[in-house]
Amino acid sequence: MLIEFCLPVYNEEKILKSNILKLLDYCNKQNFNFDWQIVIINNGSKDNSKKIGQELFNEYFKKIKLENIKQSGKGRALKLYWQKSNADIIVYMDIDLAVSLNNISDLINPIIKENYDLVIGSRLLPDSKIKRSLLRELSSQTYNFLSKIILNHNFSDLQCGFKAIKTNVFKKIASYTKNNKWFFDTELIIFANHFGYKIKEIPVIWEENKYDQRKSKVNLIKDSIKFLINLIKLKIRLNQLNKK
Repeated sequence: MLIEFCLPVYNEEKILKSNILKLLDYCNKQNFNFDWQIVIINNGSKDNSKKIGQELFNEYFKKIKLENIKQSGKGRALKLYWQKSNADIIVYMDIDLAVSLNNISDLINPIIKENYDLVIGSRLLPDSKIKRSLLRELSSQTYNFLSKIILNHNFSDLQCGFKAIKTNVFKKIASYTKNNKWFFDTELIIFANHFGYKIKEIPVIWEENKYDQRKSKVNLIKDSIKFLINLIKLKIRLNQLNKK
């Protein structure tokens, strides 16, 4: 069995090397009973991310892979790579490693041992432990509230950057995921649920990881409006599928 840890990267030269090496060191120390590989998906970076990724691949090519995609967009990067991946399970993690690496086994084991199709990390379950700004908290709560009203789902956190899915399952629903940016997370969960795949949420340890010169990408009002529009569009698409 092969599991790939996929990390989309856009202009992250400040943390790319240190965090990839941190993940590599963690995985090397685990007694995983499967083969694994770290995949750096550089999607349209304009800084030195591509160069750093190439250097990491050159030095650790047995465990680190570099995929270069010219266009930006997290959703696009994951979709393009996942559709050609030969792994049995594909894992998505944010490059800032906001979710504790100790949650990796919690993410993977339900698929391996309990035959779940998709496992998603949640910052909003009772057992989750989080450290983040008020802005981030308001953002997550707002997204979750709006999505539950419009899409009528029971998931606690659609947007956490910590997910694992069977590769063959993703390839079956890939054509339904249209968003090339951050809303991809929501589409992935909602369409997997729509088509009856087995989904599990797990609590995670999550800490907002910011560093000098890295501004928060959260704009509560602007992002909430975009999210609302995307939710309405997704609801329309689901209604159309239900009519077929």
